[in-house]
Amino acid sequence: MLMMAMMLEESDASDSQLIGQARDGDETAFGKLVERHYDFVYRVAYRWCGRRVDAEDIAQEVCIRLGRAILSFKGNAAFSSWLYTLTLNAARDFARRTRRDSAKTEAYGVHALVSGAIEPEPDDPAEALWAAVRLLPDKQREAVLLVYGEGLSHAAAADAMGSAEATVSWHIHEAKKRLKVLMRQAGEV
Repeated sequence: MLMMAMMLEESDASDSQLIGQARDGDETAFGKLVERHYDFVYRVAYRWCGRRVDAEDIAQEVCIRLGRAILSFKGNAAFSSWLYTLTLNAARDFARRTRRDSAKTEAYGVHALVSGAIEPEPDDPAEALWAAVRLLPDKQREAVLLVYGEGLSHAAAADAMGSAEATVSWHIHEAKKRLKVLMRQAGEV
């Protein structure tokens, strides 16, 4: 009975309780924290890069980084905002690494060998829009991901991005203008 109560208590633990326990070296609490937020991390990564395989790699990298970075979480912002920043940094690093690897691959003339490795995503009408979002400048892309992808308010997005609410609103405004042009060019509007 005591074991059942402990398991129930652990599953009902708040993020802050799990974070505290994970900081103290509790691997079970850390695992529960990762399990609780993995879908969020994967969703953000997927919207950033647009490929399942890459999103899985980014999410795995975030889990590894989280293990090292959990001690630096101060609790000044929501854990999800902090985790969003950690995910975006991992996605940016992944994109830079991919660009470097592609440049090396092309430089060595083996591009044709790996060009068939890209797995096409299913034909989803929303994917055309997200593909256009991935063409936006980083800050505009981040604002759109947070506001429209994650449903955050402009104020909450500003907290996650470390900027002013007015700046997020401006990024959204500019993104809408660019997306309209991109979608028109793609014949989607």
